[in-house]
Order: sequence, then C-alpha cells, then structure tokens
Amino acid sequence: MAYPTTDQKFNTVISKNTFYFFNPIFEEKYEGYLNSIKETLLVLKNEIENEGLKKAQFERLVSEKENGLRALLALTGFSNEYLKRLITVIRVVDNPELAKLVFKDNWCKKESTEEINEWGDGKIQKLINTNEYFRKGIINIFFEGATIPFLANAIPLFELKKLSISKLRFDIPEMIDTLIRYKEKGSYSGMGEKNPETLIENLLNDLDISFEKGDLGELIENAPDTKRKMDFIIPSKKNPRIIAESSFLVTTSSGQGDKSKTEISIDSLIKEHYPEAKFIGFVDGIGWYVRKGDLKRMVASYEDVFTFHKDELARFEKLLITEFKK
Repeated sequence: MAYPTTDQKFNTVISKNTFYFFNPIFEEKYEGYLNSIKETLLVLKNEIENEGLKKAQFERLVSEKENGLRALLALTGFSNEYLKRLITVIRVVDNPELAKLVFKDNWCKKESTEEINEWGDGKIQKLINTNEYFRKGIINIFFEGATIPFLANAIPLFELKKLSISKLRFDIPEMIDTLIRYKEKGSYSGMGEKNPETLIENLLNDLDISFEKGDLGELIENAPDTKRKMDFIIPSKKNPRIIAESSFLVTTSSGQGDKSKTEISIDSLIKEHYPEAKFIGFVDGIGWYVRKGDLKRMVASYEDVFTFHKDELARFEKLLITEFKK
C-alpha cells in the first residue's frame, strides 16, 4: 500500500480544511440553553419594571427556574466558579457580620477545615431548592455583599464590583460594565500584576536587592531528577542566602498533599547542598486555609513562612534589611 506523499498530505489539509469545526446538533442544543437564560432574564426585567426591585424575585428565580442561578450569574458577570469558592470561604471563616448576612447558622454545619471540599453545582442547587435560609443568603450576597467589610477586603475589586444592586435593576451602564468585565476577564486574569509574587519582586526592587529565578547549580548536578525551579534566589544562584518559594492556592483540591511532599524533599536538598541559605515560603490562599493537615506538612519544610498580608510583607522586608542592609 502506497502512502500519500508529503505534498499530498499537505494539500489534504489545505483543500479539505473545515476552518472552524462545529457540531450542528450540539450548537442547536446549546443555543436553546442560551435562549432560555435570555428569556428568563427578560421576564425578570419586566417583573422588576412593573413591581420594583425585590429580593423575593431573585429567590424565586434561583429556586423555580431550571437555569435561574446561571441567569443571575450572567446578569451580574459573577462566575459560577467564583461563587463556589466564595461559598467555601463563607463556610470556613468566622465573621459575625458575614454569617448574619447569609444566615450561616441555618445551613452550615460545623466542618473540619482539614477535610473541607468545595461544593459542587448539584449540592448548591439542592440547598437553594430545599433550604430557604441558604437561598436567602445567596441572594443577600448579590444585594449587599459589597457592604460587608470582610468581603470588601477579601475579594478583588474586579469581582466585588459585580455585587451591585444596579446590575440587578438592569441599569444600562451596569449592563455595559458587565459586558466589559466579561470581555476583559481573560486579560485581567493573565496580567502579571495580579500574581502575588509581584509583591515580592517589588519589595526586592525597592530595597535594591538582586534576585534570580530558576535552577540551583548544585541541585542540577547532584539531584537532577528531584530538583525544581526556585521562585526567588536571593541575591544570586552563585551565592544564595535566601531561597523563597511562593504557593498561593485558591482551590481546595487534594493536590496540596503532593505539593507539601515536594517541598519537604526540596528542603532536604537545600540543607545538604546550601547549608548557609535560609529556605522560606510564602504560603497563602483559601486552598491552604482549609487543608490544615497539608498546611502543617508544607510549613514544616521551611525555616520561616510568610503570607501576602501587609503585616507579613513588612516582616519579610525587615528580614531582608537585617540580612542585606547591615
């Protein structure tokens, strides 16, 4: 059997190119889903125009309409993943004002933060349908969440702006704002300034302290299979005095266990090959907050640990000054 030549294969791709693949059956089905959300929002808009804005309208929306919660998220631009993460935060933090807003005591049982997992869509929707306090709490987040100091400090402004009564009223400027935030979400997420490591870089630059990133020479030579790239080698790979790793996790998956084991092995290598260097960690985020078992193993591998809280950044700055500005 003769196989086609390179030119023939090349021509096949060019002449038979579909440009943009799509499955017509799927497209039609998904278009029906989108149209359902649109019509649901149009009915809600008409109801608000006739009756005025009321929380009860949104409680009925999320409990009685199949895609009601999705419609609410579409209206505000708040992502489903961000809502699930926010619910996790509410479950684990002890903030009286926030707890009162969401009626936490009426739907959240005492949970071990070491084993807590993020709730899936099915569980959240079931609670919305069966627990009026949870349902009211979710709606209260969209109506009043931005007024709670804890949320105002914990949620990035890009997301906090989505919790607005004006969006729930279908105000045109707010609809435009939602469109813009949808459009720019990818760019916003990918910007380097959004990475918490930028705070470390800025601090080092402000103090005029040099640093490098990447592999350490002794580990490349002596432990090529177990070494890993380092986030901050201060002041240089040739003369590392502080080696810092950054781990900011916003998910609550079980992967933290593997990460903590990796850091323990790296700690052993650094102690062996760079005994004079301090190995420290920046460990922060809801992912670590709720996985306290993994967190304990993680922090054990570092000589000291910092978060990205302003007090901790000030403490790190003091360490740098002590170490390099004597």
